[in-house]
Amino acid sequence: MTGDKIEKGNKPMTEASSAAAETGTKQDDFIRFDDISKRFGKNVVLDDLSFSVGTGERVTLIGPSGSGKTTILRMLMTLIKPDSGTIRVGDDYLFHEKRNGSLAPASEAHIRKVRGRITMVFQQYNLFPNMRVLRNVTEAPIHVLGKSKDEAEERAKELLDMVGLGDRVSAYPSQLSGGQQQRVAIARALAMDPDILLLDEVTSALDPELAAEVLDVLRDVAKSSDITMLCVTHAMKFARDVSNRVLMFDAGRIIEAAPPAEIFDEPKQERTQRFLQSVLAES
Repeated sequence: MTGDKIEKGNKPMTEASSAAAETGTKQDDFIRFDDISKRFGKNVVLDDLSFSVGTGERVTLIGPSGSGKTTILRMLMTLIKPDSGTIRVGDDYLFHEKRNGSLAPASEAHIRKVRGRITMVFQQYNLFPNMRVLRNVTEAPIHVLGKSKDEAEERAKELLDMVGLGDRVSAYPSQLSGGQQQRVAIARALAMDPDILLLDEVTSALDPELAAEVLDVLRDVAKSSDITMLCVTHAMKFARDVSNRVLMFDAGRIIEAAPPAEIFDEPKQERTQRFLQSVLAES
């Protein structure tokens, strides 16, 4: 890993976002969930949930399995629709748009436009097995963003250097370790010049040594960019290192929210205390 500055397009970390990163304060409500509910059958996954994330803020979601954390990420990727409530990204609603002074269900074109600001790294790497590493990273920027092949390849090589894989551009995914594949997936996500990066248990399929490599890359991303990050993880040390805020979920609700030092060292809720004791005992 090089530790080079990562830029979102040509926009390096601003003075305001740097201050936010250091203090944990929000500059605005860049992402906002208002009164979001979601059921799968009789199972209530999100229960009238409201919260916001500021521009450049890094927020980690923790909590037991089934508490609604991944559902939040999948909603932002428009893989799941809420049953009620609204989600806003910047000045735009995600599943709604304003028509004649009121909110109406959004068109597919509107949803694609808003979703274009967001990328996600999943638990499984989801690389194209028949494509070499370089093409895995350039495919979407060329066909979705409309970048030229030369421009996409130049940026891809920069990102692959950043994740420590500049010498593997011609390899196929099957020739890489799981940790290397996940680092390619991170480079691929960043190649889309996102405003928002979502991370869903990105090390859960990796052994500790490979997981450490991936988390080191993500620490570099967090420290050297102004990308807004939402992370679901059981890696508590990573959450402590990169987060401005940690949100503790239980039964589809946020039961505690605080800066990492506060929530890990002095959690107020008994449910948070029990969860952290359980997770730390397993690590």
